Amino acid sequence: MPEKRRIGVMGGTFDPIHNGHLVAASEVASALSLEEVLFVPTGKPWQKQEVSSAEDRYLMTVVATASNPQFKVSRVDIDRPGITYTVDTLTELKEQFPDADLFFISGADAIAQIIAWKDVDAVWDLAHFVAVSRPGHKLKLPKAPNGAISELEVPALSISSTDVRKRVGEGKPIWYLVPDGVVQYISKHHLYGS
Repeated sequence: MPEKRRIGVMGGTFDPIHNGHLVAASEVASALSLEEVLFVPTGKPWQKQEVSSAEDRYLMTVVATASNPQFKVSRVDIDRPGITYTVDTLTELKEQFPDADLFFISGADAIAQIIAWKDVDAVWDLAHFVAVSRPGHKLKLPKAPNGAISELEVPALSISSTDVRKRVGEGKPIWYLVPDGVVQYISKHHLYGS
């Protein structure tokens, strides 16, 4: 019987996507022998009120991942109406990739809050969760059935989308915090007060 495909799912608002996201995805793909990593920008995130348009966030993610053949971008959350919940994302991706094991990649801080997620009991059957953190930065992760959460330290820079938006608004440079094409996209489309 052939081995199942191993697909990473990097969900996030990506407002904007930054190099920390890309480093984390690359490290997890290498450590867990993933065939590819699907970046899934949220449509309407349930936990955030104000975000840039879904289309802008999707296009910045496409620009940021274009040079890595192992990275793909999915519109699954953007094209689904209503609020975006992880359980819906994983259910739809499981239907698209029935022959694959899914590995949901997110920051350890987000996964530490997993018990507050919608239908949390259902997500354990849909994917294995990978909590990424900076070296030396430990968080208490929730108990999960059958070891459904792994933790992986990655040499990601201390970059956050919030800081990138703030820097743009203050007229500070964001070169090398985000991919070059994302810097240009933000400038061209006047995002974050640029």
